[in-house]
Amino acid sequence: MATIQEQFLEASKSHFEAQLAMINSLTAKVFGEAEKIITLNVNAAKATFEDSAAAGQELLAAKDAQDFLKISASQTQPSAEKAMAYSRELASITAASQKELTKAAEAQIAETSEKLTKMIAELTKNAPAGSESMVEMLKSLVANTNAGYDQMLNTTKKAAETLEENVAKASKSFADVAQKSTAKTGKK
Repeated sequence: MATIQEQFLEASKSHFEAQLAMINSLTAKVFGEAEKIITLNVNAAKATFEDSAAAGQELLAAKDAQDFLKISASQTQPSAEKAMAYSRELASITAASQKELTKAAEAQIAETSEKLTKMIAELTKNAPAGSESMVEMLKSLVANTNAGYDQMLNTTKKAAETLEENVAKASKSFADVAQKSTAKTGKK
């Protein structure tokens, strides 16, 4: 039978290994999501460059000021639509990333909590007489830590929801302004 110190050492080692695995998993997920955002940005930059070059050629081909204004106005709406599509895609990647990271963190926290609870139960069986208050303090510490994790996850979820709502509102506002701008420019 292992001593309490050996059990505690083994449980601590197991907990550390679980935390390290969680960090590695989350890091891999973050890099995967960063790769998606980088790809989106590179594609957007490439498309913007190509569109700008084409727009410049069209504007240079304008016969007079009226034609120049007409060409400029015709390019406003497609540019606004592309900017909105970029914003929606970025928001989608961000939201999916947040959900995936939260899910992974919740699973890891649940697993760690379960292991800790089992460790405390095992230690309690072998605890010497008179150590009941220490065991209760340890149980209380675990319960408070779990409550803190739950609060952190809830706060993170609410922050992500708020971010999604704000991006949606900003996209709608941008679309409204772009449509009004296009309508005004088209009337001139």
